Amino acid sequence: MEKCNLLIKNAVVMTDYETVKNGMDIAVSGGRIAAVTETGTREFQADKTISGEGKLFMPGLIDSHMHTGQQLLKGLVLDAKPIIWTRVMLPFESTLTQEKMKLSAQVAALEMMKSGTTAFIDAGSYHMDAAAAVYEESGLRGCISYSTMDEEGLPESIAMNAGQAVEETDRLYENWNGKGNLKVYYSLRALNSCSHELTELAAGHARERGAMLQAHMNEYQGEIDGIIAREGMRPYEYLEKMGVLSDRFLGAHSLILSDEEKEIIRERGVKVCHCPFSNCGKAVPDTPDLAERGIIPGFGTDGAAHGGLSLWNEMRIFRSLMNIYHGVPNRNPKVMPAELLFRMLFEGGAAAIGEAGQCGRIAEGCKADLVSIYLDAGRLIPSGNLLHTMFECAESGDVRDMIVGGKILMEDREIRTLDEERILFEAKEYMKRM
Repeated sequence: MEKCNLLIKNAVVMTDYETVKNGMDIAVSGGRIAAVTETGTREFQADKTISGEGKLFMPGLIDSHMHTGQQLLKGLVLDAKPIIWTRVMLPFESTLTQEKMKLSAQVAALEMMKSGTTAFIDAGSYHMDAAAAVYEESGLRGCISYSTMDEEGLPESIAMNAGQAVEETDRLYENWNGKGNLKVYYSLRALNSCSHELTELAAGHARERGAMLQAHMNEYQGEIDGIIAREGMRPYEYLEKMGVLSDRFLGAHSLILSDEEKEIIRERGVKVCHCPFSNCGKAVPDTPDLAERGIIPGFGTDGAAHGGLSLWNEMRIFRSLMNIYHGVPNRNPKVMPAELLFRMLFEGGAAAIGEAGQCGRIAEGCKADLVSIYLDAGRLIPSGNLLHTMFECAESGDVRDMIVGGKILMEDREIRTLDEERILFEAKEYMKRM
């Protein structure tokens, strides 16, 4: 009899973006998947066994772009007058404290865990040590950044020069990279807010450490026009000229791309992601063309201030957007089929967190990041194609269990690593004070 740390018995398993198998066992050892076999074909002695009856186990969802520092802005952004960044978000982030950031990370972690998100990329904010401590405790797989900008006119509490900005990320990297399930990414908050010096410094320090570098890219036409006016070329062309781009660069949003920029992204192996609900007010990406070129974006929520942290919602919004914008004019209702959207979520997300081939699949040797879905929910019954039904109908509330790196973070919707009751009490107290 083979030994393992954790055994999931007799479950329906979605092994990847296109495959669902019935009557399967999953064995986990040392934080990785040791075996995925038909029930009864191999015998395991496990430290803990979970029944898979009535459940579908699937790879954990990966949020490729969120903002911990904006978690407490929920409900204060929708229908606000533009420009939201300068009128709402930037002033709020400039008032963050250690206490606010800790609470932000706690409620973000709860929301992600309850909705099936096992891994995430934080776009960067302030007091990130407080957030990192929470995320390490939660057990989630997280990539965190410090918000790096050096433009003139920033609020005094967050104003800094290029050297100071990169030093903050250096310190965050030394303190937290590799701790628990955390990585630290270098960042350029937005190219318009970053000098040439800061761009060079951040890219150089990331390169020295083999770390990822991320930036908000090609999100607004005004942002693109600003870089053209300043540099005489489009954003990705500017970074290509500087030698910044590689397969360790993540361009969040990447909505308005020229053909030349798409080719740069493809040639350099740049990672990109879309945030559908947030992006709807800005531009519609030509994702079918990206996919044709072999570029598979990830999905992000853009943080709770933009519709919450449910990737289930983001996928469905994106399918609708792609159909009406690209499918209907070309009479192609399958312009973005469910399998491709799950591929974006799993493979695109795994690439964005630097875990291509390691996450996003339930297969022998992969990291054991998986969640279960309660199949007896009325909205999932009956189903003629379970993968399609999962895409169309499954919701955050159907997530029952979460395992990250072989460790159970949530079992039967009870979170094991954080004190949910205390966090929600403190969040309510914050609302009263606000």
